[in-house]
Amino acid sequence: MHEDPATAPGAPTPPAAPTLFDWEFATDPYPAYAWLREHSPVHRTRLPSGVEAWLVTRYADARQALADQRLSKNPAHHAEPAHAKGKTGIPGERKAELMTHLLNIDPPDHTRLRRLVSKAFTPRRVAEFTPRVQQLTDHLIDGFAGRGEADLIHEFAFPLPIYAICEMLGVPREDQDDFRDWAGMMIRHGGGPRGGVARSVKQMRNYLVDLIHRKRDDLGDDLISGLIRASDHGEHLTENEAAAMAFILLFAGFETTVNLIGNGIHSLFMNPDQRTRLQTSLAAGETGLLATGVEELLRYDGPVELATWRFATRPLTLGGQDVAAGDPVLVVLAAADRDPARFAEPDTLDLSRSDNQHLGYGHGIHYCLGAPLARLEGQTALATLLTRIPDLALAVPPEDLRWRGGLIMRGLRTLPVRFTPSKPTDPESVHQSPPDRPM
Repeated sequence: MHEDPATAPGAPTPPAAPTLFDWEFATDPYPAYAWLREHSPVHRTRLPSGVEAWLVTRYADARQALADQRLSKNPAHHAEPAHAKGKTGIPGERKAELMTHLLNIDPPDHTRLRRLVSKAFTPRRVAEFTPRVQQLTDHLIDGFAGRGEADLIHEFAFPLPIYAICEMLGVPREDQDDFRDWAGMMIRHGGGPRGGVARSVKQMRNYLVDLIHRKRDDLGDDLISGLIRASDHGEHLTENEAAAMAFILLFAGFETTVNLIGNGIHSLFMNPDQRTRLQTSLAAGETGLLATGVEELLRYDGPVELATWRFATRPLTLGGQDVAAGDPVLVVLAAADRDPARFAEPDTLDLSRSDNQHLGYGHGIHYCLGAPLARLEGQTALATLLTRIPDLALAVPPEDLRWRGGLIMRGLRTLPVRFTPSKPTDPESVHQSPPDRPM
């Protein structure tokens, strides 16, 4: 019988496990994740919701888990009683009959639905949307450029992806502020009481069902019309599936980008040498550092801290730990993307990092469908902001910033900044809603 060196007489006592998921942890979770990677890489813990789950923190284990077909996305495989299942997804999605989306299903249904959505959400459509993203970005900056101060979360990082995904979905301009209100409820309360979020989800679902009905009689060149066309060409897409897919494209398509922009700007504030490199590169008309830089910002302090829920369909071993059938498994992307076994100097922000196969948008069949749109919005937002407002500065001490609580997403509540006031590109747009899209 071999003696475990960690428990042998005279062996050093390992440091105590860190406290997870409190407000101090939310501010800077990376030291705790480093401890878990070293001492308990597949770690059983009780989450704030009361659900017990495994946290996977090493890159190799994370990559394996993200592609392991024994880990199901379907909450029906959760071993907990039915009442606990409502704690493992988006608040209100079950009661609103929005469960049949890509984050909750496995093949073959996942394969069928992803194929349908891919027909509508094409790289060509994203590429053609580039000028509109630039127009929305400039409009939002115009709204605060003359003041010399702003909250970049609520005035910039939040509305940009909301208006962009609404337009891609085909939500009429007069209804987009409703979506902004519903999405704002998710942002403000995503880590707290779930009732308000659930109400917003239900309102959003009811609106989407009505919009799908209206678009069947007047198809346009938008994502919802594309979903309807795909279902009408021999593919099967139920009304609930169409509503659920439109919902998840909106839900997953805005908060990740809010945090990509907000976290990215914050990381550049905290690493002024890298910010200077990027601004110098942009001033020279280069785009290479911007492209690798956004990928590095995704790795360094990305918008999605933990991948969405997975459930073991049968017993399996992961990172040396025995995981029972029905156990929830959460892959900690933020920990995996700072694993020194995979990334050189992982706690250093290097915008020119070339070997950067981060997991910020997942891996395997559930790789984020909206990644090209998020990259477009992130690159456009950062480049335009740093070019138009070169002296952008944090308006409060860094320690005064507060991060939103929650399990899956990582993002700031506010990001107050100051700068030298400048004239807007379009003075008439300052107090207007987003400009109409050119026809």
